[in-house]
Parts: sequence; C-alpha cells; structure tokens
Amino acid sequence: MRRVLKLAATALLLLTVVAGLAATIVPRFLDRIYYRGPATDHFNGSRFFNPDGEDDTARPPTGGSRAGFLWRFLSGSDGRPPWPDKVTVKPSVPERRVMGDRMVATWIGHATVLVQTQGLNILTDPIWSDRAGPLGFGPTRVTAPGVRFDDLPKIDLVLVSHNHYDHLDQETLKRLWQRDRPLVVTSLGNDSVIGQVGVPARAVDWGQSVVVRPGVEVIVSRNHHWGSRWFADRNRALWSAFTIRLPGGNLFFAGDTGLGDGQWPAEAASHGPVRLALIPIGAFRFVPAQMASGSHIGPPDAVRVFSRMAPSRAVPIHWGTFRLSYEARDTPPRMLSAVMRCAGFDPARFAPVGLGRPLTVPPVGSQPPRGDESRIEKCLSSAPVAALQ
Repeated sequence: MRRVLKLAATALLLLTVVAGLAATIVPRFLDRIYYRGPATDHFNGSRFFNPDGEDDTARPPTGGSRAGFLWRFLSGSDGRPPWPDKVTVKPSVPERRVMGDRMVATWIGHATVLVQTQGLNILTDPIWSDRAGPLGFGPTRVTAPGVRFDDLPKIDLVLVSHNHYDHLDQETLKRLWQRDRPLVVTSLGNDSVIGQVGVPARAVDWGQSVVVRPGVEVIVSRNHHWGSRWFADRNRALWSAFTIRLPGGNLFFAGDTGLGDGQWPAEAASHGPVRLALIPIGAFRFVPAQMASGSHIGPPDAVRVFSRMAPSRAVPIHWGTFRLSYEARDTPPRMLSAVMRCAGFDPARFAPVGLGRPLTVPPVGSQPPRGDESRIEKCLSSAPVAALQ
C-alpha cells in the first residue's frame, strides 16, 4: 500500500509539474508574432485593436466565461433551434470570363463569393473545407459549396478579410495558388498565416491600396472585428473590409464585422459609388432575441450598413453554411426581408441569392436606397421579426 501511495504521489507531482509547464509554455507556443511595425491608432506595437472601442469584442457574446460558452455551444445545451444536418445544393458552373462593365456575382457559401467583371475573376474569403477549425475540429459544413472547386474559372484576385478559420482556409488557399497563382490581398499580419502553406500574399494597412492593373485597385478599409487562430495569438493580425475600384462601379466586401461606431460604411462609400456590396447577416444571435453581437452584425445592423453605403445591389453573406451561433438556419434572410420591408426599403436591392445561382448586378444607380433607417428599431418588435428564433 505504501508503494502504491508513493507511486500515486509521484504521478501527482509529475502531473502538477506538467500542468505548470503547459500553463507557461503552451500559450507562448500557440501565440504567434504575425506582424511587427510602428504603433498606430489601431496597433499598439504588439496587437491590433478597434479604434472605435474594444469592449464588445473582448468578451463572450453571452457573458460569463468563454470556456462555458464554448461548452454550451459544442454540447448543444444552449437551447438553440435545430439545424439540418445537410442541405442539398445543386452546384453551377460559372462563365469562364465576364468582360467589360457587365458584373456577375455567385454566392458559393458563407463569405465566399465569386465576382466576375472587367475580365477579372475575384474570390472573397474562399473556403471549400468541410470543417472550419484547426486539426480537424470546428464547425462542420452544413451546406455544400454552390460551385465545385474544380468548376471554378481561373481566379485572378483573392481577398482574405482576417485569420479566423471560416475565412482564412489554408487548404483552399493552397489549392488556389497551386492551380491559378492569383494575387492574394489581405491586411497586416495575415500574410504570415497564409505564407505558412507556401502562398504569397500582399498585406497592407487600413487606408492603403494594391493596384491590380490600371483602373482597378483594392483598398483595404476599416471594419469592426478581431482575429485569432489559437486564442493566445488574439489580434496579432489585422481584420478588414475591402473596396475594389472598378470602371463600372465599385465592389465592397465587408468581411466579418460588427457595427462598431457605424461610420465605416460611409468611409468605404467615399471611394466612389458602390455597385455591389457583400454584407454579412448571420451568426448574430447567441441568446434568444439577440439582434447583434460586438463581432457580427445581424439583419437590422446589416440594413443600417446598406442604408449608409447606398449600393445599387447588396448580397447577404455569412449565413446558413456553418453553424456558428444560436439562430435557426433561415432566420437571417427571413429577418432581413422583414426589416427591409418594415423600414420602407426595396427588399429586392438587398435580398438573398441562391447558392451557386449567378446574379447579374445592375449598373450603378443614381437613386439612393429609399427607406427610413430610424424605423429599424421599431421594426424589431413587429410580429414577423419577433416570431423568428
């Protein structure tokens, strides 16, 4: 018995030492220095931050501990509405090129959109993987891509908004690079993460731009989010939105974002008329009746972004592909339609498109969206919105 107790004590001591070493070493191992540079109004010399306020992105969306939130989410013990295990999708085969001022957009899933215009094939936050997470963990893809990877036309330009796994998918980026050698544009620090799989990327700061060719440039702009691959490396790389200046009217991609101070949509629109805006509407509800989180805009805030940007057409993204939050799968588009109608906006200008269904984007219009943003808050208590889970 004495021998057993001695062995148990030794094992306990070893476990204590290992745990102590892990608590000291593992966080440093998981941390990464993705970028080094001078301090700015959104970089303190070590980590990036939102200049319009950080509190709403620094804590779990439901309050309490982050571990508790993750456990409730992963165990399904948060009372959330059910999602289907799989959604049937009939993939399409896009055109090889769309020339001149004509513009065609194809939603592939989540924040991945193929935009074709001026002879360019542009892809946003591409992910074809079945899971969005490290080492085979993370949310499982519910909805198959609207375009098979092998049916993609040759990609010329890829935009990567930040380093979360459902937006920066190394496997997909590696496949794209090996096949097409596209120009990859991102914001500071993400080039380091992308480069881990041998893919070069152009990383610039907010307000800076990358020339694609004469008359076409990508402007990296401010939104409101955060970044991390391993928790300990939080905000080591920058998050961003993008405006692509094009002869036929600009393309705006919001990336992944909360509303923050709500001024960034007008800042992006200052670069010229927006022909097409790609605006997220999902992963906004982490408790019943929630309408937005600090990191994500829900449909009401998405309508505010639409109103302030005044695009000719907007496509809702970031919903229905990976289960990331509490709301039912079809709640984001249904709520978007209800809020657009209630606030007096034309719902056809900001409406869902079918997965893999090509949308011909109208030319830049002279009329701003007609509606009343001040009515949105009242719309939230309307029966069609209040009934959605």
